Amino acid sequence: MSLANEPVCIKDLEAIAKNVMPSGAWGYYDSGSHDEQTKNDNISAFDSYRLHPRMLRDVSKLNTQTTVLGKPVRTPLGVAPCALHKLAHAEGEAATSRAASKHGSIMILSTYSTTSMEKVIAQGSGDTQYWMQLYVYRERSVSEEIVRRAEKAGFSALVLTVDAPVLGKRLSDARNRFNPPPHLRLENFMDPEVANATDGYTPDLARSKKETFGATFGANGDQSLSWENGIKWLKSITKLPVIVKGIMTAEDTQLAIAHGCAGVIVSNHGGRQLDGALSTIDALPQVVEAAGDKIEVYMDGGIRRGSDIFKALALGARAVFVARPVLWGLAYKGEEGVFHALDILQKELELTMMLSGTRSVDEIDESYIYQPVNRWVRYAPGSRKAAGAQKRLLAKL
Repeated sequence: MSLANEPVCIKDLEAIAKNVMPSGAWGYYDSGSHDEQTKNDNISAFDSYRLHPRMLRDVSKLNTQTTVLGKPVRTPLGVAPCALHKLAHAEGEAATSRAASKHGSIMILSTYSTTSMEKVIAQGSGDTQYWMQLYVYRERSVSEEIVRRAEKAGFSALVLTVDAPVLGKRLSDARNRFNPPPHLRLENFMDPEVANATDGYTPDLARSKKETFGATFGANGDQSLSWENGIKWLKSITKLPVIVKGIMTAEDTQLAIAHGCAGVIVSNHGGRQLDGALSTIDALPQVVEAAGDKIEVYMDGGIRRGSDIFKALALGARAVFVARPVLWGLAYKGEEGVFHALDILQKELELTMMLSGTRSVDEIDESYIYQPVNRWVRYAPGSRKAAGAQKRLLAKL
């Protein structure tokens, strides 16, 4: 596709980004783990859900406003955390922040941002929610310092990623022997006075011990992290709401409720961690059912059309987040490209709402969707071990 042609859908943006980005950077953003079954399922599973539209409804006035953590947002579509935005564009997360603010929802900033959290939030407006994504390291003081900086900068929630005790095996990265270009810096691990200096810093500035630590997540992540020693610890050091990202089951949703979390994000890390896990849209219903009205449920993964957003909302998600489409827009045209990606999805959501006979996000529920029946079954642990024992069915998904 020629850059002279305005992209009209997310697939167009994907094709442009693949054409303009270096192969190593493209592979890093695009790759899933192992055979990429889960990454591909995240996208294709939406096709198994069909819409049930209603006719002769007055849809002359449309409203996509909703609330997230009790605060109003203009749309239930937000920006998911993703590392290294400067791989796609020189302005990186600063450009993404400006576009997200103009769009009017939520931006979750990755710990592994190439732009400091202070600079990112400074690009936004007062009605934009910024959440800080967090990993817990074996040296808890490193995680705590990021929390303290996020609090001071004005972030309104923490998003703890829990699906990465180790990194998944991403074959594209292994084949490309991908390493981030040396000029890109992990500014959230730098001294904030240095990262945020008015006159900047030189590209050859020596990396601090802390920045080097941050660049070796695989060696420094806390593999002993648990509900008891992780969530409890995080809540003890901050008053910010804690949202757990990487939840795929009813059982873990119930544990999130028990440990006082404010929300869960149904996520499989974009198919970059455990290959063979359910797609997020297939996992969403059991999480929503377990959550009831006790905790908010969000979702990311595989969203490429506004109708995908509609389906997720119909199944009970309060909001959805996208990462790869944002990065493709960033590679296409910086801030303008990110906004274009979000605007495509927003307008497609509004179109789906009107054609389905809904006027507001509050009206979208499971009555507007056909769900596949009995695609997956799951049995109780150990039910095959006892001789002659009848398997106990736990769930049909």
